[in-house]
Amino acid sequence: MSDPGSWDPVNTALLTIDLQNDFIHPDGAYGRAGQSAEAIAALPDRIAPLARGLQAAGGHYFSAQFTLVPDRSGEPLIAPHLKKLRPFLTRGDFAPGSFGHTLVDALHPCDFVIEKVAYSAFYQTRLEYLMRALKIENLIVGGIVTNGGVASTLRDAHLRNIETVMLTDGCAAFKQEVHDATILSLGTVTHQRTCAEVMSWLEGTS
Repeated sequence: MSDPGSWDPVNTALLTIDLQNDFIHPDGAYGRAGQSAEAIAALPDRIAPLARGLQAAGGHYFSAQFTLVPDRSGEPLIAPHLKKLRPFLTRGDFAPGSFGHTLVDALHPCDFVIEKVAYSAFYQTRLEYLMRALKIENLIVGGIVTNGGVASTLRDAHLRNIETVMLTDGCAAFKQEVHDATILSLGTVTHQRTCAEVMSWLEGTS
């Protein structure tokens, strides 16, 4: 794997996973159900300076947002395993164009939204098309949850020979021990840096 210190910001994108109102805002689907964690709530403000810095340096910011596609009656198409795991999900949650589906204010605006229907931001999405069109070679990845969407996306990138940096303090899980174990397990799949370390790299390229 190439040293991230040698990356060109212009060929690099920040990719955040699922940092949207239905997961994080108190009035979102998870907030209304009492499903929250301090480590998750802290992520947008920690990542925001990095997003703005990369954009200013000529790079891009992609926001991958979990999506429940509504059927023609407006009912969400929910996978059976998710319905069992999160029985509180209901009509209007994670629907495209809704408040809940939207990127949180602290990170708005992104350059491109990627609607995703599964864990990985690569699965049946336009992410690879955008990377090719914009000549993006490297991804800096953060978001939620560490062991779900973040891990799946990083593993998929690895399979595609796409270089990545995982933001170790720019992602979180509902349990700290799960977050820590996932970081350890991904050590051979991705580079790992803190948000501050990536900011230092950005400042050194200007």
